[in-house]
This record gives sequence, structure tokens and C-alpha cells, in this order.
Amino acid sequence: MAEDWQQGGFGLYLHWPFCEAKCPYCDFNSHVSREIDQSRWLRAYLHEIDRYAGMLPGRVLNSVFLGGGTPSLMDPDVVAAILERVRQSWPQANDLEVTLEANPGSVEAGRFRGYAEAGVSRVSMGIQALNDVDLRRLGRIHSLAEARQAYDIARKNFDRVSFDLIYARQDQTVEAWRAELGDALEMAVDHLSLYQLTIEQGTAFADRYARGGLKGLPAEDAAADMYEATQEICAGAGMDAYEVSNHAKPGAESRHNLIYWRYGDYVGIGPGAHGRVTLDGQRHATEAWSNPDRWLSAVDAGKSEKQWEAIDPKDQAAEYLMMGLRVREGIDVVRYEALAGEALSEEKLFELRELGMIESNGQRVWVTEQGRPVLNAVLRDLLVD
Repeated sequence: MAEDWQQGGFGLYLHWPFCEAKCPYCDFNSHVSREIDQSRWLRAYLHEIDRYAGMLPGRVLNSVFLGGGTPSLMDPDVVAAILERVRQSWPQANDLEVTLEANPGSVEAGRFRGYAEAGVSRVSMGIQALNDVDLRRLGRIHSLAEARQAYDIARKNFDRVSFDLIYARQDQTVEAWRAELGDALEMAVDHLSLYQLTIEQGTAFADRYARGGLKGLPAEDAAADMYEATQEICAGAGMDAYEVSNHAKPGAESRHNLIYWRYGDYVGIGPGAHGRVTLDGQRHATEAWSNPDRWLSAVDAGKSEKQWEAIDPKDQAAEYLMMGLRVREGIDVVRYEALAGEALSEEKLFELRELGMIESNGQRVWVTEQGRPVLNAVLRDLLVD
């Protein structure tokens, strides 16, 4: 019998924890370091790939994602060695996707050619805004001209290129966002990630906001209007939202992120990386030590995870629900019942259908366009006993 994870696929996430500068809105595990011994980091990554390949032999690998941090600060030779070891470790799907995140400030043509030659097939770029004033406000170290130049370099080297933008920024109007999104769609190849600015605890923006700074953030209604405009404009350009914040042309969806949303298994390697790994029929949650030096030392000691915890079947069902309802396709109700040991509440499903928040066809449940902006409330209704 197939294990549950096989319905979502198998991927590898590798975290590069370093950036040239820390963005004030970012709550990811990223660090600024003047000196990085890339050969030592390569040895650690290869060690971890070997260790996980020994635990999970023979699995068909659907995707590799080099995230961060700023992985485009990695030497192309390091990326090449990592991907060569990955190819030696697992059989690959015919349509294996290998994504590398990049910031425009760390891009040059020779580096991108090196990544492509190493086996990277897709690049995701952190552009974030299409004007210099907002780039400075967001703490970005690149200009709009540099972003456009970097994007052109990426398009010359990769068939698949995505980039991120943040909206609901300071002093941004709905009209300004509509114009900026139109410019973005003229640039776009096949995929866009469009996120509303959120103030995350532990970030410089959170401290600034608590002190009364960050003036001019759009009101809740204006931010909601920007979200609605995003859906309308992207759909009109043939890039529907296949997930709450991600838009793509048909067939250009991020295969790696779909593994998360379809609740597959994925190995997480690198400081702070999370994973979901099924061994002997039991799915485990993994989390690596987040401090880079601590992680390197832990790898040397043979134990890079600070957490390796079995996930209760009902908790697996809840995770599947929370991830699966983010995507347009929704969840398979039979799969949910197999994980949870019980069906979703028919009463709650009926109420949410009547409100126009969800739809279902007996086999799948999915969130409607009306329900997506209030997805957290939909999830609370379905998850509370």
C-alpha cells in the first residue's frame, strides 16, 4: 500500500543562511557574515545529503529548492557539487524542478550561467517593489534598474523565472498597486509571488511599528482592495492564483511548493530548515538548529536536528487541511478521513458552503474566491471540535 506522503511527492529543501544585508521586514533565518568558508559549508551539506539518502533510499525526487537567505551568494561550483551529490543519491523525476532563490544585488551573468550549467532549472527572484523609494523603505540594497537588469540576465539563462513583490506598502494606493502590477505582468515569464506586507514579530519593522513608526500603511479596507485587484488583474493576464499568494500560467506552478501544499515528504537541510519525513509508515516533523555555527557543529557531531518528532495522525490531518486549502484544487476528503480517522463535520461544511466560503463535489473540498481572503477563519471553523 502506498504511504500517504506519496500523494504529495518528495522534495529536498536546502537552506543557505547568509544575506548581504538583513531586510527589516524579514523573519526568515538569515544572517550577515563578512567571511563565509564555502568549502566547509559544502562539506556539511554533502554530509547531510548522504545521511538522508541513507535513511530514504530509492525515493523518486520531484524537486530541489535552494532557499535562504540569499542562495545566489553561493559559488556556482558549490551549487554544482551539491546537485551532483543529489543526483547520485536519489532517482529523479523526468520533470525534476531545481529552484534557486536570488536577490538582484547578488546577480551577475557568469554566476547565473554557472547555476544553469550546474542543473538549476528555475530561479525565484526577490524584487519586492518596482520603484526606488519603496525599495529603500523595504531595506533592499538593489535599485529598480539593477532589478530589471538582473531579471533580464535570469531570463537569458533559465526557461522558468519567478519573482516576488510585496504590496500594501507605506503610502501605497490601490491605483498605484494596479499600475505596478501591470508593469510586473509585462515583465513576468510564467510565475509571480505577490505578498501583502505583514509586520512579523522579532523584525526591525515590528520594533519600528511598536514605536509609532511605519507611517502610511494602508488601512485594512485598502489592503483588501489591493488583494482583490491582484486576483482580477492576474486572472485577466492568464496567471490565476493557484495558491493564496502565488500566480502562474497553467503548468508553471512551483512544483516544490506544491509538495508542501499537497502534504508530501520533504527533507530540510541547513540552519533552521524544517522537514516532513516518513520512516516505517510514521511521519515525523524535523527542524534543524537555526544558528549557523551551531548547525555546523551539530553536523560534525552527526545530529543536525534539534527536533525529530513523530506527528500524531490527527495532527497530520490538520496539517494536510491547513496546507491543502491554500491551493485552488483543495483537499481530497478520503485522504483527510484516512489521516484523521474521521470525516470533516458535515454541519460545518454545510454552513461554510451556505456562506459561499467553500465548495465541494463529494471527493474534494476547496475554498472559493470569496473564502480565500478569510482562509484562517475557514480553517478555524473546520478544525475546532
